Amino acid sequence: MSLQDNNNHLIVIDNISIEREGRQVLTDVSMTVNKGDFIAITGPNGGGKTTLIRIMLKLLKPDRGYVKYSCGIDGALRIGYLPQKNTIDSHFPISVHEVVASGLLGQKNITRQEKEAEVARALELIGMTDHSRQAIGALSGGQLQRALLGRAIISRPELLVLDEPLSYIDKKFEAHFYEIISEIKNSTTIVLVSHEMTMIAEMATRHLIVDHSLHECTAHHHYIRSECQ
Repeated sequence: MSLQDNNNHLIVIDNISIEREGRQVLTDVSMTVNKGDFIAITGPNGGGKTTLIRIMLKLLKPDRGYVKYSCGIDGALRIGYLPQKNTIDSHFPISVHEVVASGLLGQKNITRQEKEAEVARALELIGMTDHSRQAIGALSGGQLQRALLGRAIISRPELLVLDEPLSYIDKKFEAHFYEIISEIKNSTTIVLVSHEMTMIAEMATRHLIVDHSLHECTAHHHYIRSECQ
């Protein structure tokens, strides 16, 4: 299937396949991410969810197929990305403030004062103001996840991609996380991978099951592929 260009598309993924270590990870996957979507992605461990996200972000090249972006503001699609925590080197000598501020790299025409104001806003939003000068190696897993969330959202991205954002965070901040996402979704396209779909399912507008292939689900529950008709 070939997906046609559409002014509403932010990203078009057309017939991608990828193999790793002799194992087919994704086969003939096609999808679009449209402006205003809130896409929730679930599926079994090892089914290719993170691989799909990395291909979507052009961090990984598929063996076949292509990924095409629309032009966003300033001719580029502005993306915020929260990777899985286990992809981050927590021993790297960098502070929470620097992690969050790195989400503004590439932003043009922003003054130092404006940058500091945006960092302060993001730190307050994720509840990390008191930890701003702390090295990430001294953080708990949940605190590091919150710092990475701050980096992902600080630029007010057109597209926000979150890979297992609930990992490690405590229940108290989980409730606040849902509040943050509920507000962001009104102005930002979101793609979110999670095993915990109870609250996410209520906010999402589309639900995808990834298990080496891709299936869009229209059922009320989004945990088992066989439930999707």
